[in-house]
Amino acid sequence: MKIHIEGGTLIDPAAGTEQQQDIFIAAGKIVALGRAPAEFHAAKTIDARGLIVAPGLVDLSARLREPGYEHKATLESEMAAALAGGVTTLVCPPDTDPVLDEPGLVEMLKFRARNLNQAHVYPLGALTVGLKGQVITEMVELTEAGCIGFSQADVPVVDTQVLLRALQYANTYGFTVWLRPQDAYLAKGGVAASGPLASRLGLSGVPVSAETIALHTIFELVRVTGARVHVSHLSSATGIELMRAAKAEGLPVTCDVTINHVHLIDVDIGYFDAQFRLDPPLRSQRDREAIRVGLTDGTIDAICSDHTPVDDDEKLLPFAEATPGATGLELLLSLTVKWADEANVPLAQAINRITAAPAGVLKLAAGRIEVGASADLCVFDRDAYWRVEPRALKSQGHNTPFLGYELPARVRATVVSGQLAFEQR
Repeated sequence: MKIHIEGGTLIDPAAGTEQQQDIFIAAGKIVALGRAPAEFHAAKTIDARGLIVAPGLVDLSARLREPGYEHKATLESEMAAALAGGVTTLVCPPDTDPVLDEPGLVEMLKFRARNLNQAHVYPLGALTVGLKGQVITEMVELTEAGCIGFSQADVPVVDTQVLLRALQYANTYGFTVWLRPQDAYLAKGGVAASGPLASRLGLSGVPVSAETIALHTIFELVRVTGARVHVSHLSSATGIELMRAAKAEGLPVTCDVTINHVHLIDVDIGYFDAQFRLDPPLRSQRDREAIRVGLTDGTIDAICSDHTPVDDDEKLLPFAEATPGATGLELLLSLTVKWADEANVPLAQAINRITAAPAGVLKLAAGRIEVGASADLCVFDRDAYWRVEPRALKSQGHNTPFLGYELPARVRATVVSGQLAFEQR
């Protein structure tokens, strides 16, 4: 399909540019910027006057709940949510049921996603069989099946010998390992960040040391093996400082934070509001400010939605028993713009953290607006506010700590591989 996006303000976050230009799309690619190529006749024209045109969002953590958890969400509902949120590329963790530890399961997921012909889906394969932390998976076969990296999701590898061997294996073939920095014993049973609030509420805590001890272990094993590691969901000021030092040392590491932790802190839990039951738990205001500084100075590479649809009944339980997680695909853009407004961060720099920068983590040619690039684009109204409520969400999971918020940036159109995949009139 030939598409003409007319009159929009183009933001190329990788180049840091922002200018008004038309975009011309054909055969799934951007074929021209500014002036139409010879004999170009658009089958569809998108009026983007007064709107922002950005690269399609790249989300480094989005659970699609298939296979195994279709009662919480389906591939169809979550892909529709991705498009409504301007997300054109997403990474799904391996903690499905069954776990993504066999090539056939990965191929099935990729096949289902391709047939829907919507956002690009990149699965992470399980680092160990069944995520049990005992036997390393066949990473080469899983990569051939379509895995972009290997992860334990939220399950720590307790045996550091197994983790060492896994990193050695990954380094041999140039694979990336994704790790959540969480000590299994210090975090065991914890549901909130350790501190005065958790003590007052009588909630078992997860100390910052659960994150920092795990980070020390990860960085030491990276020094030994040379493996490339992506650290998922940093949550503490001390953890971010350790990451800053590791990067300064030249270690091959990257990291992300969740959009929830960019905005929320532990006191937002209030009186046991299970919508704020997240993993990792929300930490102090000092930690949140460190996250924001890390995003602006480049210590933190990317922001992810950590999209985790949860059944409504699982959020009606007492806080400590409620299932952690929140929907996020449709909120990622708006909450990123909200952060940019609050922190006086240039819009192009903020958008970079959810487009070009995560694409760089994945080593994908995405997150750019340039001639010859794949036409994965998000058109949004910077000044249009919308209310977060269940009926406004396409995701099957309606639970989020931002229910009732008025947020900026409404997605008007999403283009994936040159096809108009979503349009909001």
